[in-house]
Amino acid sequence: MRITQVSAFMENRPGRMLHVFNLLSEANINLVAHNIVDAADFGILHMLVDQPALAMQVLRDAGLTCRSTLVLEVTVPDEAGAFVHRVLRPLAEANVNIEYSYAYSSQCEGEARSVIKVDDLERAEQVLKGLIDG
Repeated sequence: MRITQVSAFMENRPGRMLHVFNLLSEANINLVAHNIVDAADFGILHMLVDQPALAMQVLRDAGLTCRSTLVLEVTVPDEAGAFVHRVLRPLAEANVNIEYSYAYSSQCEGEARSVIKVDDLERAEQVLKGLIDG
């Protein structure tokens, strides 16, 4: 369930996302999922990649500010209410705060995958163990 997410801080202007993704591509790093949180002048690009340590090195070598964070990858059936009943409700009842979340494509039909950043990783894993496939 735990995976490493790489986040890069970048200016909010044309071509910056292309620049980051080109850096990863040239280093033969596969981008699995991404999400951008933007503000007026800057944004944070959250990424799941197949080689997080190498991605961090490549981005830092290019002068980008970045960091890695442990997040949870959760897989639930792709059906109405699955995320609510198997992830959101149990975490809320355990008083675990979700700081942000994003979804991405599953490689298996009938599954839905999400990334969740929580304030208590260990507690969230305990709560979700057995409720989700992950």
